[in-house]
Amino acid sequence: MKDLLKKYSKEIDKIIESALNEDIGNGDITTDFIISSTNEIKGSFIAKGEGIICGVPLIKLIFHKLNKEIKISVKKKDGDFVKYGDVIAIVKGNTRAIFSGERVVLNLMQRLSGIATTTKKFVDIAKPYKVTILDTRKTTPNLRILEKYAVKIGGGQNHRMGLYDAALIKDNHLKIIDVEKAIYELRRWLPKNMTIEVEVHKLEILKKVIPLHPDIIMLDNMNLSMVDEAMKIIKETNCQAKIEISGGINLHNIRDYAQRKPDYISIGSITHSVQSMDIHFKLLCN
Repeated sequence: MKDLLKKYSKEIDKIIESALNEDIGNGDITTDFIISSTNEIKGSFIAKGEGIICGVPLIKLIFHKLNKEIKISVKKKDGDFVKYGDVIAIVKGNTRAIFSGERVVLNLMQRLSGIATTTKKFVDIAKPYKVTILDTRKTTPNLRILEKYAVKIGGGQNHRMGLYDAALIKDNHLKIIDVEKAIYELRRWLPKNMTIEVEVHKLEILKKVIPLHPDIIMLDNMNLSMVDEAMKIIKETNCQAKIEISGGINLHNIRDYAQRKPDYISIGSITHSVQSMDIHFKLLCN
């Protein structure tokens, strides 16, 4: 997981700068006017719920943008299960910097922890069937790198990061161009290590796609009976493509779809509609 943070360190730095600028702007007028510039405090970030914590490395990155002398003592690491009252980290240093940065820390860590926690619930259900849970591009604008990181912390895997690192021929594409021609053009121009996936929502399209040998076939928005028919066709044709199921998957029906044993199940809700974990910042006596 650290590799992902390191790989996108420049992008994450920009996210943090933007978030701080959004909240602080030209300055924290309340804190800067009533708190001495030399005043110091000690405080802790505490879980007010339970789940998988994510975003702990951001505490240092955010606070050190404001004051490099702030000391951070980490008590939990990304991926740890936390319950109500658990201390995640303790910070000590300049009061102005800590007060000005705490909300950005909380907003990001709460959001990422909610994603990691929700992902873990799906992963635990799918695991006995050896199905990998994938995320989608349904992420918060400008937070995709961090949200996809949170998915991995929760035990899921990342689908393509964007439109630039894998090919996915969707239904709207197929309304304009023939799928055979589309795959031909992609294989002609793309690097050999870049995957080509085709989204199918009808069995007749599936039958047409299988002989074209895409790397992945996505069964999109199919009910269970359609999935059963699709999997039967795939087995009978000895299709070598990886199979992904997507569309309308939730915690109530994930087991039913996982029992069909696709390679992947992709779920947009793990990033677009999760409940953030409740975390708060509490001052401590020095």
